[in-house]
Amino acid sequence: MPFDFAPSPARRARGRRSYHAGLMAEDSVARDYEACGGRVTERRWRGEGGEIDLVVESPDTVVFVEVKQSRTFDMAAEAVTPQQVARIMAAASEYVGRYPTALSTPMRFDLALVNAQGEVRILEGALTA
Repeated sequence: MPFDFAPSPARRARGRRSYHAGLMAEDSVARDYEACGGRVTERRWRGEGGEIDLVVESPDTVVFVEVKQSRTFDMAAEAVTPQQVARIMAAASEYVGRYPTALSTPMRFDLALVNAQGEVRILEGALTA
């Protein structure tokens, strides 16, 4: 067969490493929010509009968090695309539609960056800036 579309073993291994690195990054970010009094209510919540990595509830705000992990904070931040932000916003609108206050619910859209050393940097409101 001239075309073989099955991923190579090396590519599958890279994909597994990336998947697990992403889970570990999300766990680190979730711990940071919880240490500050937030309550992680959803992980990898998927709606029709897209996926939200973390949903964190504080007493007065619902925080939607996009987690990006890379070698450096700058590289992680550069991985966010306008299309991705639009999908997060659509999914967030769908998510808060379940609340009695719907789109009047106080919301914030954060970007959480994790570098290769496992350090976390949270940029509050970065996805709406």
